[in-house]
Amino acid sequence: MFPLKDNIPTDRTPLLTIAFIAINVFVYFVLQKGGIFDGPDDQIVVDYGAIPYEITNPGDQCGIAGGQVVCEGQPGVSGSAPDQPATIVTIFSSMFMHGSILHLGGNMLFLWIFGNNVEDAMGHVRFLAFYLLGGVAALFGQVIIDPSAAIPTIGASGAVAAVLGGYILLYPRARVVTVIFIVFFFTIIELPAMLILGFWFLQQVAFGYFDLANPTGGGGVAYFAHIGGFLFGLAAIKLFANRAKDYSPPPKYPVY
Repeated sequence: MFPLKDNIPTDRTPLLTIAFIAINVFVYFVLQKGGIFDGPDDQIVVDYGAIPYEITNPGDQCGIAGGQVVCEGQPGVSGSAPDQPATIVTIFSSMFMHGSILHLGGNMLFLWIFGNNVEDAMGHVRFLAFYLLGGVAALFGQVIIDPSAAIPTIGASGAVAAVLGGYILLYPRARVVTVIFIVFFFTIIELPAMLILGFWFLQQVAFGYFDLANPTGGGGVAYFAHIGGFLFGLAAIKLFANRAKDYSPPPKYPVY
């Protein structure tokens, strides 16, 4: 499934949603030096990505040695890592970094489709706090599962997951125009947002379970960050949203 747009109108221009998208794009192409076909600079990812080991071992830093990330205090590791940004900085900078153009594009698509309505329901200032706190909650969801991981966690997907969790409670009857691929064919159809986002969340839970059961076979995706962000969105949306509309659009037939 590939969502294109929802059917919930907005009353205000989603300034922060647009700003977040612009910042993420700027960070990837300019600060991370990422490209269309090439990923970002590894050193920048290690310096500004959030590394669980650094969070759970305050004062110990990680760096690249021999082509892999090693951290101060790990068994067999000697010497000191080069000076890096403070860990508190990386907790937030990591939210605006991505590992590839597809990683960036997928996150920004979901942020645009669902973020504008969530921002409209709570206003710019509340949305700023909700988004950043969602990203922090997502990161700590991943840290709890693997506190000694020396792999940088990057991406807006945790904060975006919080937006999805909030959206599904604010607009349970919303519908989303979606591309459905069937082998070599595709069709465009309107599906309930509850179905799309619920299926997405169940995917994250299933993939997270299999990642724990077979840690050597994981694909480098922080599934528990997605889960943590989504659960934060479900739990916190009522504290932030103060003007959500009870929007119940009439049902529409599938479009082929």
